[in-house]
Amino acid sequence: VEDAGTLARIAEAAVPLEEIRSKVVATTSAAINGERDSCRAVECEMGNLVADAMVDRVADQGVTIAIQNGGGVRASIDAGEVTMGEVLTVLPFQNTLATMQLTGAGVIAALENGVSQAEEGAGRFPQVSGIRFTWDASIAPNEGRVVEVLVADGDNWVPIDPDGVYGVVTNNYMRSGGDGYKIFAAEGMNAYDYGPSLEDVVAEFMAAAGAYTPYLDGRISQK
Repeated sequence: VEDAGTLARIAEAAVPLEEIRSKVVATTSAAINGERDSCRAVECEMGNLVADAMVDRVADQGVTIAIQNGGGVRASIDAGEVTMGEVLTVLPFQNTLATMQLTGAGVIAALENGVSQAEEGAGRFPQVSGIRFTWDASIAPNEGRVVEVLVADGDNWVPIDPDGVYGVVTNNYMRSGGDGYKIFAAEGMNAYDYGPSLEDVVAEFMAAAGAYTPYLDGRISQK
């Protein structure tokens, strides 16, 4: 049997964690959909939030593209006040931001991996920011399912340049080749894997938004 002193110390250690979890970090004007069936198959609101937050944090480093695995998004958030506990439920893996430079061809290859197991609801399905892409499920996996990738050019969207080099942000799990993203480990240039924690990046991005409004904008489409 644990003595009272030990139990008291455990309870004391839990207080800061509970305080962190119950802290209100943001508000959202509507529920943010982070359901497994959505985020592993199509553009989802939580995927947009997470990917937008990632790009926003490192935009000053010349990073314009975010790719986050849909399987790393674990929950929805309901409307109203958002606590840090809710953010941690969405992003429980303690991933950090990882940045690199990658060719346009590498970005296309990453997306190709991302949609390669969409039928099985695999977690590698890519949620993105800074790009728009179209994929075709009638094409065999890894045989050119990704039929179009566009990048922002001022106010316009233009085809990604396979030979161009782009700043990309992802999470450290994917950057090391997780979820089949071997291209990130093999071809990511000037990589840095020790950025801030993803959950803090998302919480701070939402806080800065005042009241966050979830949205879809057609950045992922299926032919």
